[in-house]
Amino acid sequence: MKLLVINPNTSADVTALIEAEAVRSAGPDTELLVRTAGHGVEYIETRFESLIAAGAVAEIIAEYHGQVDGVVVAAFGDPGMPALKELVDVPVIGITEAALCAAALQGQRFSIIAISDRITAWYRDCVEHFGLGGRLASIRSINQSLNSIGSVQADFKDTLLALSRQAVAEDGADVVILAGAPLAGLARELEGQIPVPVVDGISAGIRMTEAVVALQSGFHRQGAFAPPPVKRRSGLSENLDAALADAQNAAAQSNAAVISTAQPATQK
Repeated sequence: MKLLVINPNTSADVTALIEAEAVRSAGPDTELLVRTAGHGVEYIETRFESLIAAGAVAEIIAEYHGQVDGVVVAAFGDPGMPALKELVDVPVIGITEAALCAAALQGQRFSIIAISDRITAWYRDCVEHFGLGGRLASIRSINQSLNSIGSVQADFKDTLLALSRQAVAEDGADVVILAGAPLAGLARELEGQIPVPVVDGISAGIRMTEAVVALQSGFHRQGAFAPPPVKRRSGLSENLDAALADAQNAAAQSNAAVISTAQPATQK
């Protein structure tokens, strides 16, 4: 199995954190291609920054179209999701949806620990989008300026631990999610120090994607995640245009086959 893991942030040091945790989490037969967004911001905190990142992620997915078995969008908030599911014939899974699924399987209520106050409104939107707002105990966040996005774990480890414990003791969380690529791997370091299960978004993203790929459930040919309809387009990169065309052609062929098999045999 080959997975494409994309950091929608432009920070190479965050990509290194993602890759380290992805390697620790992946199965022995999984090959990882870890890539960084070609344009955008060093770390995403807002809906608009997520919008910018979505295009960069789509370009990388299109570049590796036909070469991988699954894609992990490795930033909490899942930039470009769920729209990116329409682009290719492999599972595209964000670390938010993976972490929320993992948390929902392990407890009734969960809390999210975030790296900034500014990011919390967007994260709350994401939880509501997945229909899990009623199970969100809290979102707690660091309310201090960050020195460097790559050193958040080292700079605020004690703060993040305290926020996690408060989420359990004061908010009633059954599970804690350490949100965001900059916190990749921290759950391992804090093992045993938080009295409930702790979910790492990167680890959840890798393992959930491996599981969905292995299920071989089939492709989106109709419905909400079918490829976009054929129409005139301009200004797209060669890779993105080709990926769209392939998705549309595959859907057209599949739908034609479905129509053909649904028609009754001609009576003689």
